[in-house]
Amino acid sequence: MRRPGAPASWIWWRMLRQVLRRGLQSFCHRLGLCVSRHPVFFLTVPAVLTITFGLSALNRFQPEGDLERLVAPSHSLAKIERSLASSLFPLDQSKSQLYSDLHTPGRYGRVILLSPPGDNILLQAEGILQTHRAVLEMKDGRSSFIGHQLGGVVEVPNSKDQRVKSARAIQITYYLQTYGSATQDLIGEKWENEFCKLMRKLQEEHQDLQLYSLASFSLWRDFHKTSILARSKVLVSLVLILTTATLSSSMKDCLRSKPFLGLLGVLTVCISIITAAGIFFITDGKYNSTLLGIPFFAMGHGTKGVFELLSGWRRTRETLPFKDRVADAYSDVMVTYTMTSSLYFITFGMGASPFTNIEAVKVFCQNMCVSILLNYFYIFSFFGSCLVFAGQLEQNRYHSIFCCKIPSAEYLDRKPVWFQTVMSDGHQQTSHHETNPYQHHFIQHFLREHYNEWITNIYVKPFVVILYLIYASFSFMGCLQISDKANIIHLLASDSPSVSYAMVQQKYFSNYSPVIGFYIYEPLEYWNSSVQEDIRRLCSGFTAVSWVEQYYQFLKVSNISANNKSDFISVLQSSFLKKPEFQHFRNDIIFSKAGDENNIIASRLYLVARTSRDKQKEVIEVLEKLRPLSLSKSIRFIVFNPSFVFMDHYGLSVTVPVLIAGVGVLLVLILTFFLVIHPLGNFWLILSVTSIELGVLGLMTLWNVDMDCISILCLIYTLNFAIDHCAPLLYTFVLATEHTRTQCIKSSLQEHGTAILQNVTSFLIGLVPLLFVPSNLTFTLFKCLLLTGGCTLLHCFVILPVFLTFFPPSKKHHKKKKRAKRKEREEIECIEIQENPDHVTTV
Repeated sequence: MRRPGAPASWIWWRMLRQVLRRGLQSFCHRLGLCVSRHPVFFLTVPAVLTITFGLSALNRFQPEGDLERLVAPSHSLAKIERSLASSLFPLDQSKSQLYSDLHTPGRYGRVILLSPPGDNILLQAEGILQTHRAVLEMKDGRSSFIGHQLGGVVEVPNSKDQRVKSARAIQITYYLQTYGSATQDLIGEKWENEFCKLMRKLQEEHQDLQLYSLASFSLWRDFHKTSILARSKVLVSLVLILTTATLSSSMKDCLRSKPFLGLLGVLTVCISIITAAGIFFITDGKYNSTLLGIPFFAMGHGTKGVFELLSGWRRTRETLPFKDRVADAYSDVMVTYTMTSSLYFITFGMGASPFTNIEAVKVFCQNMCVSILLNYFYIFSFFGSCLVFAGQLEQNRYHSIFCCKIPSAEYLDRKPVWFQTVMSDGHQQTSHHETNPYQHHFIQHFLREHYNEWITNIYVKPFVVILYLIYASFSFMGCLQISDKANIIHLLASDSPSVSYAMVQQKYFSNYSPVIGFYIYEPLEYWNSSVQEDIRRLCSGFTAVSWVEQYYQFLKVSNISANNKSDFISVLQSSFLKKPEFQHFRNDIIFSKAGDENNIIASRLYLVARTSRDKQKEVIEVLEKLRPLSLSKSIRFIVFNPSFVFMDHYGLSVTVPVLIAGVGVLLVLILTFFLVIHPLGNFWLILSVTSIELGVLGLMTLWNVDMDCISILCLIYTLNFAIDHCAPLLYTFVLATEHTRTQCIKSSLQEHGTAILQNVTSFLIGLVPLLFVPSNLTFTLFKCLLLTGGCTLLHCFVILPVFLTFFPPSKKHHKKKKRAKRKEREEIECIEIQENPDHVTTV
């Protein structure tokens, strides 16, 4: 019957929602019956899959060897510029120059020699030369050029030519000639290993100098070092989660306590992760340290399904057969868990799409999608089978730990107190039976008797509103301070040589940018004064190493006139480039001969910019300013440095996956706005997820977390983690039929609060060992996931329980319905009494 005033379309939408909901519940009920009738099959199949794919994972394990492909943007303009630079100036054209490998770092070894505080590195010549000679005497090394730089320079006061008075550090670079040959590359790799060993040995011999070394493979080695350092900590984390899940699933009631189900639930998630890893390696996947976050991500979602199923089991009637109780638990829990798992798959699937420009993020999201699918399958099959066996033991009155028959009350009365405590189910006497004996669970009891009354108290609500305003203010302030300052160093082990080298280099060699190659890739009239002026204008503000400028100075000093093409090129080839001090410029000019006439078709210059302490940010700004000039000026050029590959649009590359995932979640929730459960449930879910996501993003910024690939993956996970925990609470609230909103939110917390608190507590406790891994990557993972769990817990137990008590949906219509039913019942009673004055009918 239609409610008066309700439009027909709304009634149809409501009926459609109810049909869909009941259809999903019916399907999950039949799934639960199927699992309960064939538990051995659903227990065996996942175990066989894990053994098969787990062994394959061990046999096919292979680490990722190309760090640039992994963390640099896949579609980068800098890579195109590098290809063009390599085609114009091949490596074999520059055999003895510092900048010969400007467009590709190749094999190299670098060392910074640092003098003690207050000393002058220029007075340590003997130690520097000994180090240098030791490097040159190394076998298999093919030294190409030794470039040196000074750091911590103090200039002579009032010196016109900027003479150096003292310096604190000196940097020496040894480039190797490999030319892409596999044999020479192996020789170069061997030389780099020997170079690092030699630097450690020389550090022990020269106590008056500090040596910091770096090789071309150092970043890759220190990136994978995090996985090695974190192995034992991940095992400790697993033990902590197992312990927390076991304890939180226990009760004093030895019959209804389910400690082994909590333990088996965590193990279910673990074997699903192992299976997903096996599938990843079978499909030629390569391991990298960012995948270290997958166990924590999958555990946070998987254990939520475990605890919800356990809570669903406790809400079923004890009088039912255990198979029906399993089916009822499935119909109660698996609908929401299916929806949240689908959203996980959608968001990480979008992160794995071609729109993602960071290969590490793409690989992680692909692996996460497989993990989510297997997680869902293992929860309803493997853990469901465990729930069936546990239910059978409970129905037959077996002890939940010792698996022995619980003795009768008369037998227990004759035993000691300790025996009664261990073997009593807490409800031996029929006079003490309750409608729901599971309410004696300590978390359930705390929420029902203490927390629910406190959080809904009228005097607590103003303080919660103030707390949320503070939370929103800090989140908004942090979001305004987001900046693109990601650095590859933040993905390395914190005590690694690469990080030490980078810190010293940043401290003493941050006054100048890396050498930037300035490539003019089309013929120019270099003898033309206007072209000369354009080149000077482009190079203004830089310290330039330019054959053009040196040639103009040579012409001026030699009093030679070269105002036309023939004279300019003739003097350049016959005189300037033949002088010993200018011969190295031969590799910077490309000549082309057409008949008897020579042309300059391309050339290169070298630019160095003056920078401050925030070197990377200023280099990015220089790059963003130079590139538009190449399109607007008459001179066609490109600029390149190997570090540009990692900097090029990195901020946009790492934020796009979050935007795509966020838009995907919002789109799905909006599309299901009028179809699933209740439209106001989706509305509140969108608000809650947005609040948590912005809160985590803002607090991350205030906690000095950079926007790198790890933090971006954590932000994608935050979307799903928030939905995972807020959705059951909100949907239970909007469907509740109590008289007031306060009673509805109490009912929701009592129904889902235990599972939420169990899961978030296990999740946060499992993060603690990450603090003891000396790696920047794990620090970022710990900070982001801690904020994710904390903000979600704050919204589920503090913000939503208060805000839902004075915001829609209204519960008045439920109250009116109950009043109408009560009035109708009273009228029926009165009619019956009037018809039978000698008989009172009890209804």
